[in-house]
Formats: sequence, structure tokens, C-alpha cells
Amino acid sequence: MLNCNFSASKLALCALFLVISIFTPLDAGKPPLGPTPYEYVNPFIGTGGDGHTYPGATVPFGMVQLSPDTAMKHFKESYKWCAGYLYSDPTILGFSHTHFSGTGHSDLGDLLIMPTVGKLQTVPGTEENPDSGYRSRYSHDHEEASPGYYWVFLQDYDITAQMTTTTRVGFHKYTFPKSDNAHFILDLNHTIYNYDDKVTWTKIRVENNRLITGFRQTRGWADTRYFYFAVEFSKPFDSHGFHQGDRFPYHFKTPQGYIMNVPEISGKKLTAFVNFKTEAKETIYIKVGISAVSPQGALQNLRSELPHWDFDKVRQDARQLWEEELKRMLIDGSDRDKEIFYTSVYHTMLAPVIYSDVDLKYRGLDQNIHQAKDFTNYTIYSLWDTYRALHPLFTIVRRKQVPDMIQSMLVHFQQSAFKMLPVWSFHNNETWTMIAYHAVSVIADAYIKGIRGFDAEEAYQAMITTATNTHYDGLDQYMALGYVPIDKEEEGASKTLEYAYDDWTIAQTAKAMGKEEDYQTFSRRAASYKNIFDKKTGFMRAKKSDGTWREPFDPLFSQYGGDYTEGNAWQYTWYVPHDVQGLINLMGGKKKFVAQLDQLFTLKTTDKKHFLVEDISGLIGQYAHGNEPSQHIAYLYNYAGQPWRTQERIDQIMKNLFNNTPDGICGNEDCGQMSAWYIFSTMGFYPVSPGNPVYVIGKPGVPRVTLNLENGNTFVMTAQKLSPKNIYIQSASLNGKPLPTSYILHDAIMQGGSLNFVMGPKPNKNWCSAETSLPPSMSSR
Repeated sequence: MLNCNFSASKLALCALFLVISIFTPLDAGKPPLGPTPYEYVNPFIGTGGDGHTYPGATVPFGMVQLSPDTAMKHFKESYKWCAGYLYSDPTILGFSHTHFSGTGHSDLGDLLIMPTVGKLQTVPGTEENPDSGYRSRYSHDHEEASPGYYWVFLQDYDITAQMTTTTRVGFHKYTFPKSDNAHFILDLNHTIYNYDDKVTWTKIRVENNRLITGFRQTRGWADTRYFYFAVEFSKPFDSHGFHQGDRFPYHFKTPQGYIMNVPEISGKKLTAFVNFKTEAKETIYIKVGISAVSPQGALQNLRSELPHWDFDKVRQDARQLWEEELKRMLIDGSDRDKEIFYTSVYHTMLAPVIYSDVDLKYRGLDQNIHQAKDFTNYTIYSLWDTYRALHPLFTIVRRKQVPDMIQSMLVHFQQSAFKMLPVWSFHNNETWTMIAYHAVSVIADAYIKGIRGFDAEEAYQAMITTATNTHYDGLDQYMALGYVPIDKEEEGASKTLEYAYDDWTIAQTAKAMGKEEDYQTFSRRAASYKNIFDKKTGFMRAKKSDGTWREPFDPLFSQYGGDYTEGNAWQYTWYVPHDVQGLINLMGGKKKFVAQLDQLFTLKTTDKKHFLVEDISGLIGQYAHGNEPSQHIAYLYNYAGQPWRTQERIDQIMKNLFNNTPDGICGNEDCGQMSAWYIFSTMGFYPVSPGNPVYVIGKPGVPRVTLNLENGNTFVMTAQKLSPKNIYIQSASLNGKPLPTSYILHDAIMQGGSLNFVMGPKPNKNWCSAETSLPPSMSSR
């Protein structure tokens, strides 16, 4: 799709299909031609604001994410550039091969490649003065992105850049003007964010005049990360050289400060370049295989996955992969609905990513090379985010992939000196970012939903060991006191609440496996949230080790390292997803619970209360949809017997906080979590408490959603009379029978069938408001 202008591009596309439909006779019984889900995906959604997505080329869960980088900022300034690209930037530095999608922290940006003509420059230059380096100006009018493909015109060099990928290989295509001084810059010092000595060592070896191999080691968000590459050119280069900061072997140094035509070099701050002569409109291709194992692994990946130079074939193969993935979830709706929905589906398939070579070797958490035998290793586990909706979505539409993801977590545990399941891990490193141990939620949710293909007993023991690790984030105090004391551990209120939920998922697993003693133990731990509820104020609060509350207390205030993790008391008090009925009891009943919920969505304050926390965004009152702790809250009205209030809130959130522009995601996309929330909410239900195989009813966002399940079954959601005004559920039926509850079971989806809503302009306060209709909670069992 052409840049981000939906109306222009889609109108032109629709006009084309209209012409085709007029002049091409249709076979009887076949639907008229129209845009496919693939053609509705807009990779530019989220590249503006704080979405932190990238527009470049990748395949589903691909190891390579080949995308443009527009800035290299110092760590303290890097927040908006976590994915390397920001839509508002006027210049492009080049194209690197690894990127995060939607994170709130940055790293990666491995092996930046930039084509240039004219004077050789080996430094990036500045945005204020692009001519001082190799970067180039560009325009969104001459830029395009679709799943598996990206192109842009580099204005300063009259070069058209195109790229596509296989799983482990980036494929570049560059069309040059006539020039006696054409170059490719290979910048091994480039990173998504930078500080002194982040790149600790690099090495590059010119194997011949078409093949270059090398590696770099970095110490950034990930403490020790290795990246190996093999770069092959379609055309022999005439000469090559290096720029290495101030460290030059004097006898190789040219007057311009370059080291020319030596076969191998290593060190820091290393940039390489190769030189060509080109004819007008001449095309040069580059294939880049990557690996975390070795240069040989990178070359093997390259030769195995891409033995030819047919760019169009690779682009078409990538498109076919995406077409097949996007068919798993199909909708009827407006063009705007489809663009946001199918882009969301696309975003849910960008992480975790494959992290083993074609021979299944991978670098482990212990920095050793391991040989997987019967699974594909995955990395990038943003679990504090993705346990909520992304991984539950996988249990519906990607069940065959879930065992490999869990096995990847288990080998992480085996290789961990701390004997912990991953917290926030990527590229064979644990970052210890965010809180709790939500890998147990992912494993529990999968097991309880009947997914096997991994050693369940081994997984269970890893869950227990992780949850009893006295060296981790106040767990010793939590187990001793029943809460995490704030005078011993920062963010104690949030950690208490999130540990309690994770413990509940362990209890459910223990119950399913017949481990009664563990079930009782972790059920008691799951009730720990009650220990930090202050009945006087009505909020969850941080408590000191002597049992007194931390003072002073301001429920609106938030700061990093305070009482709450990226939130305040208004946002975190609702974090009892496993026992909403227990929370209702603490608050004094349903009436008071609903009143406080209403106040959450209407209470305004100044930015001074949360200006220290940049992740708090997408605000409706104190509800912060741009950050994960709030994302289940709109569904809680159901537990108080007022599902029509949930319907109002979901409608409000979806209409006001999502759109099809670069700023169309109201906070970090977070490796698919924000998109998974949107997908579930569009379908009309949401997994409030993963580990409980039920989905709480919300409000359908489109007239029809069809899930094509891996087991061959089809599940269809329909919403009759849905319109911008008809936002309230009048009645609902499951497989033709009235739905008596404000939730549906996981098995009902997997068995196939239909969920039908009838919508209207006014709330039906009788629908599913009775006690017997409410979603289950720990205290209601």
C-alpha cells in the first residue's frame, strides 16, 4: 500500500476492481474481486507517536526484520526511536536487519547497509545537515510498505531501494543512476540507540569480491549479544575499504583516512565500504544471511534459504506466507475496519521470532551453542505485555506453534544460572525488565486449554522453581509476609498483585495435574492481593515490612521505581484478574465497585501526576489504554452484572484510541499485545484472566469475524444490526441457542460453531445481569 493515505490508495484500488468487474465476466457462484486481507495491511500504522513499530520487510516470526532506520539517538533520547524508524523524520540512515516491534525499550539495528553515489562518506551525518554524512532525504510520497516488502526512493543519491526477506535472509535490490563512484556502506557501529562502547567488538572479512562475512558483539539492553552475517553481492565490487575511528594501521592509511583493500580487520567503531561503477538504471542485489551462532551459520542460512537471485520470487513467496497467515482471521466491515484489523493481525505475527539456524543450532542463555532436535527456538518474549492477549490468541489460531514457544522458555530455564523462566528475554539474554514471572501464565494457559507437545511435568517444575526463587524481586518477603514490602523492594504494590495472579495460574495447573497440595498452597498465595487493599481509601497500596502503609499517598501519582509499575493506584487497583469477585467484596459490593469504575474513566488530572512515566498514554480519565495494566479493566463491569457498561467502554476505546494513520496506536504496540487486544475486542470477547479457559463478552466491532482454525473447524461471530449507534447487545446466541452467560468457553471456539449478537441503540439491562450469568472468579467458585 502506498504510504499511509488510506483513502487515496484504497479508492484507486477499488476503482481498479470496479473496472475489472465491469469488463471481466464472473464465473457463476464466485464472489466478485476485491482487496485481499494482505492488501489492507498498512505497516506504517504505529510508526508515528509512541507506537514504535517498523515498516520494513519480514515474514511471519522471521529472524530478519529488514527495515529503514531514521535516527541513532543517545540512550537517554531514544524512546521514540525504539523501532529505529519514526514517521516524522525527514532522512534515512540506511537499512538494518534486526528490529523490535512496538517495545518501550530499544536495541538491535544490526548491520546497517546504505547505498550512495558521489563522494564517499563513512559517517551518518546529522539530521540538521544530511550532507555531512551518508544519510539521505526521502519523501513518504515515494515510499511503500506491505507485508514482506518495502521500497523507498533515496533523493540525495537518485537510488531506488527495495527489500524483501526469507526467514533468515534479507534480500536488497538497489537501482542506481550512472556513476563512477557508487558505494555500499556497511556500518557495524550503527545501533538503534547508542552510547559509548555499546559495540564492544566487530570483525569483518572480505572472502572475495562478492562475499563478505563478519560479526559484532554488543552490550546494550542485552548484556552480551552476538550477531553474525554473510553478505553476498550480485555484482563483483571494484574495491573495498574500512574506516575505523582513530585506530588505523599507519601503513594502510590513505590520505582520506581509509584502510584500503586489506582482506580482514577487527576492532571497534568499524565501517566498511565497497565501490562500484554503475550504468543508468543498473540494479545491484545484496543477500544478507544472519545468525547468532557463527559466520558459517549465517552463510548456511543464506545458501539454504536463498540459493538464487530472483527478487520477485522471494517477494512473492513472502507475500504468499502472509496471505496464508492473514486468512486465519477474516472480517466483514468497512475499509477502515479492515485496515486496522488486518494490520493488527500482521503485528501479532512479528514476535516472538525464530532464533535458530536452518540446522536448528542456536545460541543459548548460557552463551553456548546448542543443537535443538525437535523444536524451533524462539526469542523476544515481552511477557509482561504479551501474556495478557497475544499468547491467548495463539492458543486459538496458532496452537501448533505454541509448544515450540514453550520449549524455548524451558531451555531458557535450563540454561539460566538463576533457574528462572524468562521475564523479558531476547537474543539469548535476560534483561530482567518489568516484573513478575508471567511465563507461568503462558504455560498454564496453554496446558489448561489442552495444548501439549512439551514436557508438562518439566514445565510444571520450572513454574514452581521460578515462583519460589528467593533471589528474585522481593519473592522472599512476599512468601514470608504475603506481600512485597515497599521499604525492601520498589514497586511493591504492583509486584504483590502480579505475583498473586501468576500464583493463581500455577494453582490451576496444579489442580489440572492432580497436585492437590500445590493447588492449596498457590491458591493461598493467589489471595495475597487482599493484604495490600486499604479499605479506608479504597485502593491497593504499598505496605512497609512493619505492616504500615507507605505515606504520603496520592492515588494519582506515578513514577518509575515508585509504588506501582508504570501506573498509579487508580490503574493498578483493578489488577486482580483472577478474582474480580474478591475485589468487589473488598470494595463493599457491586454498587461501590461500579461507582469507582465509572470514576476511573472520568477522573481527570494534570500531566504533572504522571509526567515521569512516558508509558502512561491513551488516557480516558485515569484509564490508560496505552499501557498494559489497564487493558482488562473495561471488561470488569460484566462481573458486577452490568455488561452494557462494558459495551459502552469498549466502543469508546476502539473508536477513539485506534485509527489507520501512523499515530493509530495510542501507546507502545508491545510485540503484538496492543493488536491482540484489538483483535479480541473486535471479535466481541477478551481473555481477562489467562489460565481460566473463558473469554468475557465485550462488544463486537464488526458485523462478522470468521476464525479458520488449525483443526479444520470454523468459528464465526456475527453482529446483526451493528452500527455506530447500535452498540448495545440486545441478545446473544451460541450455536443457535440463547447464550445465558456474559462469557464463552475456549472449547466452544475450538469445536467450531457460531456466536451471534443482535445489537441495538439502547442497553438491554436484563441481558446477562443475573448472578448466574457472571464470569467466574476465584472467590465465586
